[in-house]
Amino acid sequence: MATPTTAPIRRWIVRTTIGSFSLAALMGIIALLGSGDFGEFEGRILLTTLLVGVVSIAVLCYLATAGRRSQPVGVAGGVVVLVPLVCALLMIWGADWDRGPGEGLARTFGVGSIFAATLAQASLLLALCDGARAVVRRLLTATLALAGLLALLTCLLVLGYEPDEDTYFRVLGVVAILDVLGTVVVAALVKFGPSASNTQRRRLDGAEDGGAPGTSLLPADLAADTAAYAAAHQITSEQVVVRAVREFLTHESGSDTPRPRAEEEPAR
Repeated sequence: MATPTTAPIRRWIVRTTIGSFSLAALMGIIALLGSGDFGEFEGRILLTTLLVGVVSIAVLCYLATAGRRSQPVGVAGGVVVLVPLVCALLMIWGADWDRGPGEGLARTFGVGSIFAATLAQASLLLALCDGARAVVRRLLTATLALAGLLALLTCLLVLGYEPDEDTYFRVLGVVAILDVLGTVVVAALVKFGPSASNTQRRRLDGAEDGGAPGTSLLPADLAADTAAYAAAHQITSEQVVVRAVREFLTHESGSDTPRPRAEEEPAR
């Protein structure tokens, strides 16, 4: 899934995410099981634990695009999610609970949360549909458009827009329902589509997507790694697959590893 250049960054982000949430979870457990009354300080700790947990889930969604063509969407999500994270920390630890957070801070948190959630949804769908059939990609495009429209309509409400009639909320509800429906249908078609095996068979013959015969049968993450290795060594993805299979068979038979054939040598 991750290319050689993004793999170290991805590992660092995963470790940081797991470590930060583990620390927050430990603080929450201590606050709940500690002696004394459950007061405002303990409440702030639990809210912080919840916040870190939600942000960690969003970050893992963004990481699903690592090494793929949709990686810029995940990067954008990783940047955007910092806005609600910082705003929420300020509201939890900096604001007076009796007076509540300022209007500007609350609205910034709301808008940031909406866009962060929308980008998390988009990241998962784009990663799931990487290399999917044309009909699934068209449904994906429509679903992402609905998700963007839903985010826009919701942000307008957060920013203070007050519709005169209930038509606005009816449209908002319809868009939300279609967004959820599109997400479910796209995921179902990708994972359980009845024609998935036929599509893979056509790809095996090189009749679809213009790819090298046989390479499109690989899982999406392994196909991305194969393409990255092929580009780095100036060979085709098919040659990488052939070389890997030959070396595996040689290893299983116990003989020495043969030199690659002439057609597998990197292009000069």
